[in-house]
Amino acid sequence: MSNHKILTIDNLSLQEFDSEADLIPLLTPEDEEEMNNEALPESLAILPLRNMVLFPGVVIPITAGRDKSIKLINDANAAGKTIGVVAQKNEEDEDPTKDDIHAIGTVARILRVLKMPDGNITVILQGKKRFEIDSVVSETPYITAKIKEVPEKRPKKNDTEFVAILDSIKELAIQIIKESPNIPSEATFAIKNIESQSFLINFVTSNMNLSVEEKQDLLAINELKGRALETLRYMNIELQKLELKNDIQSKVRFDLDQQQREYFLHQQMKTIQEELGGVSQEEEMDEMLQKSLTKNWDEKTKKHFDKELSKMRRMNPQAPDFGIQRNYLELFLELPWNEYSKDDFDLKKAQKILDRDHFGLEDVKKRMIEHLAVLKLRNDMKSPIICLTGPPGVGKTSIGRSIAEALGRKYVRISLGGLRDEAEIRGHRKTYIGAMPGRIIQSLKKAGTSNPVFVLDEIDKLSNSNQGDPSSALLEVLDPEQNNSFYDNFLEMGYDLSKVMFIATSNNMAAIQPALKDRMEIIKMSGYTIEEKVEIARQHLFPRQLKEHGLTTKDLTIGKKQLEKIVEGYTRESGVRGLEAKIAQVIRNAAKSVAMEEEYNKKVTDEDIIKTLGVPRLERDKYENNDVAGVVTGLAWTSVGGDILFIESLLSPGKGTMTITGNLGTVMKESATIALEYIKANAKLLGLDSEMLSKYNIHLHVPEGATPKDGPSAGIAMLTSLVSLFTQKRVKKNLAMTGEITLRGKVLPVGGIKEKILAAKRANIKEIILCHENKSDIDEIKPEYLEGLSFHYVKEMSEVLKYALTDQKVKNAKDLK
Repeated sequence: MSNHKILTIDNLSLQEFDSEADLIPLLTPEDEEEMNNEALPESLAILPLRNMVLFPGVVIPITAGRDKSIKLINDANAAGKTIGVVAQKNEEDEDPTKDDIHAIGTVARILRVLKMPDGNITVILQGKKRFEIDSVVSETPYITAKIKEVPEKRPKKNDTEFVAILDSIKELAIQIIKESPNIPSEATFAIKNIESQSFLINFVTSNMNLSVEEKQDLLAINELKGRALETLRYMNIELQKLELKNDIQSKVRFDLDQQQREYFLHQQMKTIQEELGGVSQEEEMDEMLQKSLTKNWDEKTKKHFDKELSKMRRMNPQAPDFGIQRNYLELFLELPWNEYSKDDFDLKKAQKILDRDHFGLEDVKKRMIEHLAVLKLRNDMKSPIICLTGPPGVGKTSIGRSIAEALGRKYVRISLGGLRDEAEIRGHRKTYIGAMPGRIIQSLKKAGTSNPVFVLDEIDKLSNSNQGDPSSALLEVLDPEQNNSFYDNFLEMGYDLSKVMFIATSNNMAAIQPALKDRMEIIKMSGYTIEEKVEIARQHLFPRQLKEHGLTTKDLTIGKKQLEKIVEGYTRESGVRGLEAKIAQVIRNAAKSVAMEEEYNKKVTDEDIIKTLGVPRLERDKYENNDVAGVVTGLAWTSVGGDILFIESLLSPGKGTMTITGNLGTVMKESATIALEYIKANAKLLGLDSEMLSKYNIHLHVPEGATPKDGPSAGIAMLTSLVSLFTQKRVKKNLAMTGEITLRGKVLPVGGIKEKILAAKRANIKEIILCHENKSDIDEIKPEYLEGLSFHYVKEMSEVLKYALTDQKVKNAKDLK
């Protein structure tokens, strides 16, 4: 039963009720009989009630706030004091019409009208007889309807079963009052003093904790005995609930400790904050639920979210886990589950964007267009993961940005350099304080779609630690057969990465785990030629730096010759980052003059470059003369592109030992040893005296000892250096070489050919000796890059010596005996 205030237990007749009295009497059998004999009017003004149902004989207070309701009550109070009361179907309706109210209602008599200070009216009504709306006469200024009486079927006077039901209702009502702490015990006197059978049923029903719909269903029952049975059923359910609730409370009741005290204080604080305009936890969780209804989730994901939200509702908001759970659910709602941007597979447009953003790199751009073509035809993303590898500054990362623009996809980039914790990829388990999802999931949340272009930058810079191996965690990410359910430890569910286009970048493929390398298609990006760098500077770098420094082409211009001077004299790299920095330095000097209103050359001259950047410092890779025996030019590959190096050797009296210096690695030292042993084994074929080889110590050196060097590609240069030293013959002018040697006298191919060729051109080399198997590498290089170079392809060491050595003796040749 509800805690409605019982107005009185007086058994005076309602017919004698004074509207000015302080007490309202209960209905007597005589009152009931007189009400049943009253005739209903033909039409009545209808008062809709929001959240209650009025039963015959019951007295209830209601507050009227709507203009229509206030006018209806005032008009009725001034006239016959009789109105029709019906319940609304939806209590939210502010202006209900005939379709928004129930058909069955109760004729009510206005007992008292109280005008409140806020303008509302409180009216005390007493139900009289049930009626049914026959038709609506008008809806203005309030609803007026024709009504008809609904007859009530009463049981016979000697119906013992009905009497037993009534006794049970009284007993249960008294038990409910005793069990419920919210109903005053005085209410039992009201129950005991009710004499009317139908009023007892209606009075109890009106005061029960039932919904409006349930009460309306009870009002609509025409048979009084049936209504009594249904009321008894509801009372039994309510009594069981109360007993169970009291039983649970008695089991868990214990003294308040400090934690509970703090909890209640926090609850009071939360209530105060809500009153001041804050958002309660319940409202926040309801917002989450509403937001989840808009997500494009599958059944499994939705079920998991609902389960976690229910768990959050049961948590104490002050517990540490509550914040973690909220972050977890917020991540669920912010992730773009099954949300994809539409791909624009216009390959001609993609080609234009790649050409616009990148000068040169023809092979790379061709491969990327082929990649997009395959995706367009297959209409899925299960294609090889591309890994762009090459020296710094050649445009690996920006290729990914251009592809994203061409496809109309979001662009996401994460730098893997120095990453050594597996949790950075897979996330932490959310049981830990401060747990977060991995970088993959975080980036997808930021992108807002599940199919961005995802650049994994510096994938070769991953490192291992006691926190796990991040490169192994990437194996699942980069496998098209597995990444459709990538498992993040924080998310605790598989996330579909199969529509993501992954593009990895690296500088050194040797540092990448073999299993990870196997999952990617390697595309090598070599360094730029001088001509390409000049064009990149002219078309991209110079205009961009002008804009960043607040200048235009009216303020400053630069010619190709000056750009070439900056490239050759001040930068030593495969890419163009250093070049851009030097160009920015030149522009800053002009910007200073513009700001200070000084005279300056609007067209950059060679003198301006020297004045701004200083004297060119990078002239060391120029070819040196061949006047000294044992000096040979070799070609080397470095992480910043190709370079030339000089092999020097010297004889001194001794016992035939060899000393090697120049900060050389193991493989390079082995090449020197192989070269010397080959010479000793083939001394006669080379025209050398075997005894002479044991009379002199050999010192082989590679300059720039501060720079570590390694690799087998200097083998033929070391061999040539030693033979030149022993024979005192000149090495051919403007000649460089690269290749690995074996003890059998074979020459093996080496890598980095394009970079080495570019280095040779910078050093004004005219002829190059290569292994014949490297001819395929030369064929792939554009012919314009090879202008002015001639190549000698060799298989044996004897061929190397044939091309490399002349018959002329060097200046001041030593007489070796």
